[in-house]
Amino acid sequence: MESARTAASSGTLNINLDAIAENYRLIRSETSAEVSACVKADGYGLGLVPVARTLSQAGCSTFFVATALEGAELRSLLPKATIYVLNGLYEGSERLFEAEDLRPCLSSLEEVRDWAAYCGQTGPLSAALHADTGIRRLGVQFHDLGAVTDLAASFETDLVMSHLACADDADHPLNDEQRGLFDQLRPRLPEAPASLANTAGILLGPQFHYDLVRLGIGLYGTNPFPNPGHPFHPVVTLTSRIMQVKTIEAGEQVGYGATYTAHRPTRLATIAAGYADGYFRALGSQDGGGVSVTIDGHSAPVIGRVSMDMITVDVTDLPPEVPKRGTFAELIGKSVTVGDLARAAGTIGYEVLTRLGYRYHRTYTSSVGISAD
Repeated sequence: MESARTAASSGTLNINLDAIAENYRLIRSETSAEVSACVKADGYGLGLVPVARTLSQAGCSTFFVATALEGAELRSLLPKATIYVLNGLYEGSERLFEAEDLRPCLSSLEEVRDWAAYCGQTGPLSAALHADTGIRRLGVQFHDLGAVTDLAASFETDLVMSHLACADDADHPLNDEQRGLFDQLRPRLPEAPASLANTAGILLGPQFHYDLVRLGIGLYGTNPFPNPGHPFHPVVTLTSRIMQVKTIEAGEQVGYGATYTAHRPTRLATIAAGYADGYFRALGSQDGGGVSVTIDGHSAPVIGRVSMDMITVDVTDLPPEVPKRGTFAELIGKSVTVGDLARAAGTIGYEVLTRLGYRYHRTYTSSVGISAD
């Protein structure tokens, strides 16, 4: 039955866990700071269980998640890991943090008060203090630093951190401005290891590394910068089935809205992937000049609109025997990377990865036997 289920899947998403481990080791070899791993949003959509186990085996002992519930799931996998919760402390959630040994990233005077009050009952527990140096989302404001430091005497501050707003633009002046402000405010906070850089921040240079860096998108083989070049090993390969091949005449139109008109007799291949699977609607094309898929080494441009479950590609110039029903087309891989797809859709690699759909059959490549179970 399992083989029949695999045969019935419309596509396959392969996640190379060895590449994730290599990306972790790559950054660890290039910095003197501790390298932590960001595994929020189900390991950036690739599976928290196999991703976290892979990173732990590669030597990672400190992890960041977004929510306490993500942290609790991770704790069940890695009993000895240090786990920080980026979204911090919600009112009434303190007991879960204590029970699962999670460390909230406290980003406001209110959160610090709540954690200090709870620790007044239980004894000191650990937390990170997150200061706002310019991103203006979360973070303790400068005028609250004195009160925060006084309250922090009630708990263990084992990390002081901030977050760069424009690290993916290496020349943006705010990068150095934030770093300078971080250096100014650190003496006003409890003495603790410091962290400022995510993946893009790491690539800005060692002056941004401090004591701990937070490696996220780079783990998953994707460039945080808009330019194509980057040092990371690709992690994801996505293939999907050709459902049908047909020929239409010049002047006939394709797909919803009839947005593509054939200018010659055209062979079409319809592929089982659409926006419900994370293949963005923005990837549709009126002229075939946008993104392509790869079929047996041959490029085939997407034409017409992307629909919920299907895309259509032009295979006229491929050898006649290549595109046929049941053949797999590569949507993400060596020819079209996550970054390529993101640029074509007008988005970022983070969104591409985290939206890859549940309908794909997922496989994992691991030389040390790590699986999704």
